[in-house]
Amino acid sequence: MKRRALLALGLLFPLPALSQPRPPAPALRPATLSAQDRSDIGRIEAYLNALRAMRARFLQVAPDGQVTEGNAWIQRPGRMRFEYDPPSPLMLVAGGGNGLFYDKSLKQVSYFPLSSTPLGILLSENLKLAGEVTVSAVERLPGQIHVVLYRTASPGDGTLTLVFADGPLSLRQWMITDPQQRETTVSLFNVSLGSTFDQKLFDTADPRLRE
Repeated sequence: MKRRALLALGLLFPLPALSQPRPPAPALRPATLSAQDRSDIGRIEAYLNALRAMRARFLQVAPDGQVTEGNAWIQRPGRMRFEYDPPSPLMLVAGGGNGLFYDKSLKQVSYFPLSSTPLGILLSENLKLAGEVTVSAVERLPGQIHVVLYRTASPGDGTLTLVFADGPLSLRQWMITDPQQRETTVSLFNVSLGSTFDQKLFDTADPRLRE
C-alpha cells in the first residue's frame, strides 16, 4: 500500500509497521473507575448520543510526524466523510455499516466494515462505554477529559483515546494507538454542530461509476 493511503487509513485503523517492529504494548485492562470517572463517562455518553451532526476541519499527525489537513463530516449514527486537502487525492466515506477508501488519482477503491475501525465506536447508534467497549483509563487535565477505549472482544487491535474540552463538554481530538504504540492524532477545529448534510456525502457506492 502506498504511503499516502496509510496516512488516510490512520484516521480509522492502527497503521501497519513501516520500519523495525516495536515491542507490543502491555496487556490492556479495564480501569478501576472512581465515582468521578463514572460521572464523567455518563456525561460523555450523553453528549455523544446527543451529537447527531458535525462538520469540522481536521489536522492529522501521523506516527512519523507528517501533518495533513482536510474537511470532515460526521453524522451519527454510522456516517462520516473525510476529504484531504489538495494535492492529496484521498477520501474516506462511511455509511450503512460499510466504508470506502478512495484514491482519486490512482482510481483505487478499498472497502471495509465500519465495525472493524476504532471510529466505529464513536459512530455507533446507542453508544455505551461498557460491554462491547472497555474504558482502560480516564484522565483529567485543566479544561480537558481524556478517555481511553478498546473493543472488549479484540484488545489486541489497539486503543482509541477521545479528548474532550470540558466546560462545556465537546469532542476536540482523538488518538489511535496500534499494538506497537504507534500513534495517529486527529484534531478538530472550526467545528459546526447540528448541520443538515446532503446524504450523497455518505454514499459508499463505487465513486468511479459517477466520474
